[in-house]
Amino acid sequence: MPDFEPPTPRLEPTPRWIRVRAGDTWIADSRRAQLLVWFGPGRLPTYVLPPEDVRTDLLTPEGDLHLDGRVLERVATRFGDDDPAPTGHWTFTWDGRLSWFEEAMEVAVHARDPTKRVDAMPSERHVEIRVGGELVAESRSAHALFETGLPTRWYLPARDVRHDLLEHSDTSTSCPYKGTARYWHVRVGGELHDDLAWSYPQPIPECPRIAGLIAFFNERVEVTIDGERQTAPRTPWSR
Repeated sequence: MPDFEPPTPRLEPTPRWIRVRAGDTWIADSRRAQLLVWFGPGRLPTYVLPPEDVRTDLLTPEGDLHLDGRVLERVATRFGDDDPAPTGHWTFTWDGRLSWFEEAMEVAVHARDPTKRVDAMPSERHVEIRVGGELVAESRSAHALFETGLPTRWYLPARDVRHDLLEHSDTSTSCPYKGTARYWHVRVGGELHDDLAWSYPQPIPECPRIAGLIAFFNERVEVTIDGERQTAPRTPWSR
């Protein structure tokens, strides 16, 4: 399979009314926002807002927010001359400290790209997952999840995974395209690899085929497909 290369950043207008709130205070309110689709370590799609639509009086150049006597550090980013967004425009963190709104609906995790597709397809490829050389999972009945702009993820039936090597994790994440995931650590050779595998017990209605299947981070395991070792991709989840 071809190596995964992050797509070139893409900036485009959005017709959506975009707002950002800290507590009860609106710190951005724009009908002129742009969608920035970029991927890489620490980068996921976001909205870019002109300074006229941002409460810059509450922000420091470093992106700290001063509000009601408290400081939220590094919650905002101001774009410079070498960035893929207009100089002086702002975006904000999606880490849960602030609330983003598209129209009247609160959205989480990251901005949704209207051109993105997520297709989960049953596959008969021979999929092998190794951690530190140890075979952790092997299947000929995995589902391949093709998600625009990201590497193919292989979702394996639970019966094809070495559960004796998995340890429950309290981590839970949300994806605007798939739902809420639970995680497992993998322990191999006495070493614990944290949050290496995940599953969507109840994915959103648009993505039902991956329910209960288990996936591993391509970035952090050894993936072999039909006998061919895959190159680890460089994505927001790389370490």
